[in-house]
Amino acid sequence: MFVVIGNEPLKPTSSLGAITLKLSSIPFPASNPHPRVHVHQEGKEFCLESNGLDRGSKGQISTFSSFISTVNQKKEAAENRSSPTHLVFPNIKNVRDLPPICLDVRQKQRISTEASSSEMKAPVLPEPVLPNQPKTMKDFQEDTEKAKSSGDWKAVHDFYLTTFDSFPELNAAFKKDATTSFNTIEDSGINAKFVNAVYDALLNTPQDIQKTVLKGIINSLLREWKGPRTKDDLRAYFILLQNPQFNNTSTYVIYAHLLRQIATLVEADHHFLVHWFKKLSQKRFKQLVERLLQFISLRLFPAKPEEFPPITKCSWWIPSASKVLSLLNTANSLVHPPLIPYTDFYNSTLDHIDLMEEYHTWQSFGNSHRFSFCQYPFVISIAAKKIIIQRDSEQQMISIARQSLVDKVSRRQRPDMNMLFLNMKVRRTHLVSDSLDELTRKRADLKKKLKVTFVGEAGLDMGGLTKEWFLLLIRQIFHPDYGMFTYHKDSHCHWFSSFKCDNYSEFRLVGILMGLAVYNSITLDIRFPPCCYKKLLSPPIIPSDQNTPVGICSVTTDDLCQIMPELAHGLSELLSYEGNVEEDFYSTFQVFQEEFGIIKSYNLKPGGDKIPVTNQNRKEYVQLYVDFLLNKSIYKQFAAFYYGFHSVCASNALMLLRPEEVEILVCGSPELDMHALQRSTQYDGYAKTDLTIRYFWDVVLGFPLDLQKKLLHFTTGSDRVPVGGMADLNFKISKNETSTNWLPVAHTCFNQLCLPPYKSKKDLKQKLIIGISNSEGFGLE
Repeated sequence: MFVVIGNEPLKPTSSLGAITLKLSSIPFPASNPHPRVHVHQEGKEFCLESNGLDRGSKGQISTFSSFISTVNQKKEAAENRSSPTHLVFPNIKNVRDLPPICLDVRQKQRISTEASSSEMKAPVLPEPVLPNQPKTMKDFQEDTEKAKSSGDWKAVHDFYLTTFDSFPELNAAFKKDATTSFNTIEDSGINAKFVNAVYDALLNTPQDIQKTVLKGIINSLLREWKGPRTKDDLRAYFILLQNPQFNNTSTYVIYAHLLRQIATLVEADHHFLVHWFKKLSQKRFKQLVERLLQFISLRLFPAKPEEFPPITKCSWWIPSASKVLSLLNTANSLVHPPLIPYTDFYNSTLDHIDLMEEYHTWQSFGNSHRFSFCQYPFVISIAAKKIIIQRDSEQQMISIARQSLVDKVSRRQRPDMNMLFLNMKVRRTHLVSDSLDELTRKRADLKKKLKVTFVGEAGLDMGGLTKEWFLLLIRQIFHPDYGMFTYHKDSHCHWFSSFKCDNYSEFRLVGILMGLAVYNSITLDIRFPPCCYKKLLSPPIIPSDQNTPVGICSVTTDDLCQIMPELAHGLSELLSYEGNVEEDFYSTFQVFQEEFGIIKSYNLKPGGDKIPVTNQNRKEYVQLYVDFLLNKSIYKQFAAFYYGFHSVCASNALMLLRPEEVEILVCGSPELDMHALQRSTQYDGYAKTDLTIRYFWDVVLGFPLDLQKKLLHFTTGSDRVPVGGMADLNFKISKNETSTNWLPVAHTCFNQLCLPPYKSKKDLKQKLIIGISNSEGFGLE
């Protein structure tokens, strides 16, 4: 068996009986940019057409899609004739979908890894002996500089030709020490600076060098695998994935096959890659993420569809890319602080696909081979997740309302429109008790649309009364005198009171309120620390076994620092103390808390009052202390809160959310964009060109952030922005036909600012600052 390019035969390069295309040595002359490739096997000749690599200007590399497709056609034809020859290259012509990426996402709440493909299950091959690669980074840089000045790129071309010809050559070039195995997760053994230098220089080299690299990668990916991948193979994948040539859509066919091979590695191999990824620089890591997100976006919505194979023939592209992206996401979560914000994994392109179809696919085929982006929720933006949750909520509302209507009709009773809503009738003077009674009595209606009526007051709830009810109830419940929550001034947040009581139903009420807020798209002015939302998703779905603990999660001093920074600092000092802890601190595994003026003690472990804290056991002491404060001491309070929230938001859509995203859904985003607010503001009695309005925006846009937040809090009841942005506030400025000596007035229930027609910018600024800075309290006309 041998391969002929034109009339020039090449020697077979494999003794395994596989067709091997030495594309790295194929010259593509300008006179024949689309050469015919002849494969000879046992006296038979197959003619393959390649797409050529010379199309386009520098950096524009044509795809090999039809070339690879034709190779696979001939492979299939050969197999049908019972030929022993196998070309181990992923099939484009009749490709099967990848197995599901996250088979058990609902239970495990993590990205699962796939079983390896058949060609990876053979006995393990020994680590190959690496070829010699004497060239150093300094040598390469010197060769590159000489080539730029002289125009002779032969030395650089030879380096790229040799280095990218095979996986062993890649390791020989970039491995720190060829004699060392580097089989640990902590050190990939790769000279990262050298890799970066080679890739940074690549895009500035002549076109033939760039083509040489791609040919070498194809040759490497065509290798026939016998047994599991070696660590050198993993290093090669790790290096190839960083190739900046894959930013170009014309290389996507090659890129897709690289991603597929990485995606189908066994879990142990993924484990190594994850830990190597987290050692990348922030810049290189972000480039990998952005490249994969772009690959998914352009496969979904190609600018030039003819550049890619039909979607039916490459349905594995997006699942493969998503899997590799999940490895990067896992790596990012292992680093503290993360290399990039979790929001950098969002793919805004997904906002424009049928999200509910994705969600229903995930719901219906969660344990099958059907791919859905909901298997990889980290790529779905918070705005898209809100749409999924809202529509899922609406569908549940409609379903429950329809069932109520059917039940009424079946009993031959006249339908009442009120039965379609969760109708709350409360007295202002007994707000908490009435609300608790109503929600307890109407527990079956919690998933209906909320409507609020204040007893003795005429008014139709068009959204304003509902928001007012939330505002008043939250302010009363979170008031320090009420005793349910403790406000920590250092962290500016509330935490659950650990006081024991006979009835925890009011904590359940707070959970229901938060659930209703998410369900009815209301933003609440609540200040819980981030670990509260982590506990709220532990687990994200109420367990069927009622004895299973809820609201318990792994906590550290970092979580405690978000609530009680001074105490967290003290515990950190204990951990780093260099003296004798037992003699100097004289502490035991015991905690003391004051409850209603009485000091009570609690053992952190059995017999803890007799166990001294020492240098050897102080880590255990700190961990037990933090766990007691954030989990055990408030378990009953938080469990009631948890069940209250999930009684409203019992939806699989919650599994798509991170704790930070739940906080944004409940409380809104802290990121303010006052220019966006200006663009979306509505006016009543004013026009946007009026002098007073121009003064107003000149003043507000010039405010520092703290005053802008005060203005937002003054007019809406919260200094945060809904998930949909400023436009979702429906902010309105109304003309207040009163004396210009009056201060501005706000109606927080309607996000409305009533502004007198001030005659000067100075007067408007003075009155506005006074108004927004002294707005504590809630007045009713």
